[in-house]
Amino acid sequence: MPKLFKKHILNTSLRLNIMVVCETVLLLLAALVVMFYFARHALHKEAIQDAEQTLEGTVQHIDNILTSVEQSADNIYHELEANLDQPDRMSDYCTRLVECNTHIEGCAVAFIPDYYPGQELFMAYVRRTSDGSSELIAKESFGSTPYTEQVWFTEPIAKSCACWIDPLPDEEGEGVTISFCMPIFGEGKEVRGEQQIVGVMTVDVSVEQLSDIVLAAKSSPHSYCVLLDRDGGYIVHPDDEKLQNQTVFNQTEHGANPSLHEAAAAMVAGETGYKPFTLNGEDWYVFYKPFAHTIVIGHPMEQLGWSVGEIHPKNDIYGSYNILLLWVIVITVVGVLLFFVLCRIVIRRQLTPLRQLTHSAQRIAEGHYDEIIPDPQREDEIGQLEGNFQQMQQSLAAHMSELKLLKATLQDRDKVLQKASGYSIENDRVKSAFLHYITNQMTAPTEALDKSVTTLCNNYQTISEEDAQREVKNIKQQSETVMKLLDHMIEAAQIEPGKEGSNE
Repeated sequence: MPKLFKKHILNTSLRLNIMVVCETVLLLLAALVVMFYFARHALHKEAIQDAEQTLEGTVQHIDNILTSVEQSADNIYHELEANLDQPDRMSDYCTRLVECNTHIEGCAVAFIPDYYPGQELFMAYVRRTSDGSSELIAKESFGSTPYTEQVWFTEPIAKSCACWIDPLPDEEGEGVTISFCMPIFGEGKEVRGEQQIVGVMTVDVSVEQLSDIVLAAKSSPHSYCVLLDRDGGYIVHPDDEKLQNQTVFNQTEHGANPSLHEAAAAMVAGETGYKPFTLNGEDWYVFYKPFAHTIVIGHPMEQLGWSVGEIHPKNDIYGSYNILLLWVIVITVVGVLLFFVLCRIVIRRQLTPLRQLTHSAQRIAEGHYDEIIPDPQREDEIGQLEGNFQQMQQSLAAHMSELKLLKATLQDRDKVLQKASGYSIENDRVKSAFLHYITNQMTAPTEALDKSVTTLCNNYQTISEEDAQREVKNIKQQSETVMKLLDHMIEAAQIEPGKEGSNE
């Protein structure tokens, strides 16, 4: 029983320790869950805001370039349109346009076949050199394909308005460009009430220049921006290989996660927002918005249909959060273990009086009622318990002393009673023997009395006086003998049990 009690105390200490640690851990976990939930939400919101600012800044920067190109082209266009009858000046206009705007890589003015008498095709083309110097190159042709079959010439004529042409590979191998194309209307030449388009002025902007702008815009170390055309083709991408005849949808055909296709479809549809996707086994987020181009007054044209997006590795957004979470988990685990050990030490120290009381209780249970209980050193409940237990032990020790004294007294009295009982039994035996002896002694006198009385009663008429006197004398003697025996019997019967023993 004492061992079980001691084990119970130890189990209570352990349970109390575990209970305190578990409650503390639950409160800590609840606080951490709430904190990290709102921290993750704040990081997500901050990432969206940063991406929106980055995208807005990128859109504004590109739009400023495109707008400046359109305005520069418009300024030259009106002067060029007023001097269509001077073909020699077309190259000068192109040169001036390239020189006045550093964003312009080249400029071309081309006319419909046979516009100038004696010249089937006429084109003036000026561009910057690829080595980055200020020197310009003037040409009268562009590429191996006739310009009348090239998109930059045919599309503005077909639309009858200014437009931007999506990036096309430079047929001369000088890089990829986007082109702003303006149809040239001939003065005085009308077809069915409308001015006839006699040529096209095209201004080239290097995609590499836009790439420098777009790729420099990033809100995290490993993020990058992309610019898509209306069909999902890459206008700007850090991987140059994706700029040549490849769209974002081609990647989904080569085993990319379907979530990438959803994000691409949302961008091409002109939506604003963000979507997660997986590429090459890594999680990403793409934040996107449509490219809203500012229309220059006097040049009605449809929106470009472009979309700009910033792509973030998920680790860029939540990397520090995940590292912090990992550190917090490690610190929490280590802290909980240390807290458990500390609680164990403190609780064991606080329960030391209980263990001492347990030991004292064991000693008392084993019969050591005089076990010394130290004076309590504390004033709390445990100190009160020690004081009460000390008083209980002292009362129990006093009571046990009284019981021992009473036991000794009872033992002495038992010995006296046992001795008296022995004397009583001996007296009874002696009395029984004495009475038996007396009874035996009375047999002869009583028989003699009976015989004498019978003789007198039966022969009183015939018996002689002498014989009668003899019989009477015999009766008297036998009666005295019986009387003496009866006196001895009465005296023996009146002796109290143990009187003789006490007298002895």
